[in-house]
Amino acid sequence: MTFRVLVLGGYGQFGRRIVEALAGDADMAVIVAGRDVAQASALCDALRPTARATLEAEAIDITGGFDEALRRARPDLVIHTAGPFQAQGYDVARATLGFGAHYVDLADGRAFVEGFDALDALAKSCGRRAITGASSVPGISAAVIEAHADRFATLETVESGISPGNRTERGLATTRAILGYVGRPFMAKVDGAFRRVHGWQSLRRETFEGVGARWFARCEVPDVGVLPRRYPQLRTCDFRAGLELRRMHFGLWCASWFVRAGLYSRLPDRAEILLAISERWLSSGSDIGLMYVDMCGRGHDGAPLRLRWTIVAREGTGPRIPATPAVVLARKLARGTLTGSGATACLDLFTLQACVDALDDPAITTSLTTLP
Repeated sequence: MTFRVLVLGGYGQFGRRIVEALAGDADMAVIVAGRDVAQASALCDALRPTARATLEAEAIDITGGFDEALRRARPDLVIHTAGPFQAQGYDVARATLGFGAHYVDLADGRAFVEGFDALDALAKSCGRRAITGASSVPGISAAVIEAHADRFATLETVESGISPGNRTERGLATTRAILGYVGRPFMAKVDGAFRRVHGWQSLRRETFEGVGARWFARCEVPDVGVLPRRYPQLRTCDFRAGLELRRMHFGLWCASWFVRAGLYSRLPDRAEILLAISERWLSSGSDIGLMYVDMCGRGHDGAPLRLRWTIVAREGTGPRIPATPAVVLARKLARGTLTGSGATACLDLFTLQACVDALDDPAITTSLTTLP
């Protein structure tokens, strides 16, 4: 039977990548949904000549009439990509479960992901899966840790980061999400205790073979909350992000001090203006994005061990990476290889190799190195 997947925000930055991937699956019917049905239809028309899946377009606004939209679309799975999730509750997930469909989202809001188990009883009563954070964090980062955890007798530190290429497409929702924690305090586990840190501060410069140096700054993402619960032995769990152009990265760092000092509190309200400014510089920098995960502890021989896993995306393919966990989960649910029910963050639901296999692009490469 055809498995029906409704992708909310299906023509957006990440939703489009999910639709493009699932369009190649003959056992799928993919419904591209959003407020603008013309954009949804245009994407379907562009993909149909080579698609194996059935493609449909729907006008759906998650803020009104969503229950009726579910009855009209008849999904087996809803993939929610329409962020930012920092300002959302769980209404879409509840409605999806109540309809009798599985639910997956790409949430990058820490509070949203940490509180998601509030839906566990509902999901179990419906016999369905509800999964949050099916993206780079915590979906891929957790899969990286689990793939290499057996190398460690004791895993003490996980530090990771993401730096998109400047020429890569960027979205308004992601911009708003980033601006929401710039200069704001949050709690992160550092040196054995949860300590107060601030968004887009604690600058760090990292160098990557074939890419060069990138600057990073602290960000509040789901990892800093859910990974210490999953791996209680961790003494430090930290995450940073970076903008390739120094004028943008350090400009945001300067803004973080104004926010931290209480001199400016409306940075997210300037998301459209700041995004427009950044797009003036699209010809600068590169189309190379990357993500790294550093894992430190002691090996089974008792000696210190530090591993770095890196994924590098060239030719503007970076947005495929955060979109891929949802693709992997959709295929597992469609083929019955992800059983059980309940609401959970995207942890321990697929292997790192399954995610890498789903990317299947020569422009995207991974590596594992031992650091001094």
